[in-house]
Amino acid sequence: MRANKPRIFVTQPVSEHALKRLRAVASVKMFADASRIIPRRTLIEAVRKADILFCLLHDKIDRAVIEANPNLRLIAAQSITPSNIDVAAATARRIPVTVTAPLTTEATADLNFGLMLAVARRMIEGDRMARAGKFPGGQSAHLMGAYVWGKTIGLIGGGGLIGKAVARRAHGFSMRVLYWTPRRKPEHEEREAGLTYVPLDRLLREADFVSIHSPLNKETRHQIGDRELRLMKKTAYIINTARGPIIDEAALVRALTKKQIAGAGLDVFEHEPKIDKALTKMPNVVLTPHLGSATPEVREAMANIVVDNILALLGGHKLPNCVNPQVFAL
Repeated sequence: MRANKPRIFVTQPVSEHALKRLRAVASVKMFADASRIIPRRTLIEAVRKADILFCLLHDKIDRAVIEANPNLRLIAAQSITPSNIDVAAATARRIPVTVTAPLTTEATADLNFGLMLAVARRMIEGDRMARAGKFPGGQSAHLMGAYVWGKTIGLIGGGGLIGKAVARRAHGFSMRVLYWTPRRKPEHEEREAGLTYVPLDRLLREADFVSIHSPLNKETRHQIGDRELRLMKKTAYIINTARGPIIDEAALVRALTKKQIAGAGLDVFEHEPKIDKALTKMPNVVLTPHLGSATPEVREAMANIVVDNILALLGGHKLPNCVNPQVFAL
C-alpha cells in the first residue's frame, strides 16, 4: 500500500515554481490571501493538520503554534533569520528550524534608496497632488524638497551586506558615506566599500540621512530613541529598512511632531503589522509595508531555498540552512 504523502502547509502564496516542486512530493495546502497575514487561529488549526510548516518572515511562530502539533517535523521559514520563531520551543520538541541564505541585499538597498529619495523630494505628496488634479507649476515653491546629491549619509550598523550596497548607491550620488558599527571593519574593507568610520554620536550630528542597518537583538532594540534623535540635524531624515524595533517609534513620533528632524522613510515598524496612526498622518513620512525583498527574482530564489530545505528533510539528508542542528543529536 502506497504511503501517504507528507502534508505541507504554506502560510501565504509563494513562487509557483517552488509550489510545483513541493506538490510533486507532498500534499500542499496554503492560505491563499496574499493581501493579509494569516489569522492566528487559522494558522494554529492548519499546523495541527500539517507535517511541515512553510512560513514567512511576518508569521509569528511562537510556543502556542509549535505546541499545536506534537508531530510537526519541520518549520521551514522564508526568512534570513528566525526572528519571529521561538527556536528554543522548537528545539525542545526536536523540531528543526530552517531559514534562507542572505539574498535580499540588493533589493533592500534599492528600496532603502527609494525611500530616501521619495521622502527627501516629497514624491508621495506630489503624486497625491497630481492625482487630485492640482498642479502648482513647474517652478512652484509649494513642494520644495531636500537635495540628495552630494549630501552625507550615515549608516548605523552599516558594515554588513545591505549597508555596503546602500553605500554603493550613495557613491553614485556623490554622497559622503559615514558608518558606525560596534565592531569596526578592517581598514581595507572600509577602503574598498568607501566607508568612513565615525563614532555614533558624530554620525548622528553630521548625517543628512541616517540609515538603519543593525540586526535586531537585545542590544539594538530602541537603539535610536529620544537622545539619538535629538542629536540629528533638524534638516535630516531617518530611513529604516532593517527591523522596526531598532527605532523607538514613540520617540520618533515625538521628534517628527516637534520638527526635531525633517522626515522619515520607513519600511519596517516596531509593532508590525500595526503602524502608529500618527505616522500615517504625517506628510513628511513615507511608509511601505515591509517590501525590502519584494521582487520576483528574490522571492523566487528564497522560496526555492525553503523547498531545498524541505526536500532535504524528506530525503533524509543534512538540512542546508538549519539554525538548530542540535535537534538531530537530542
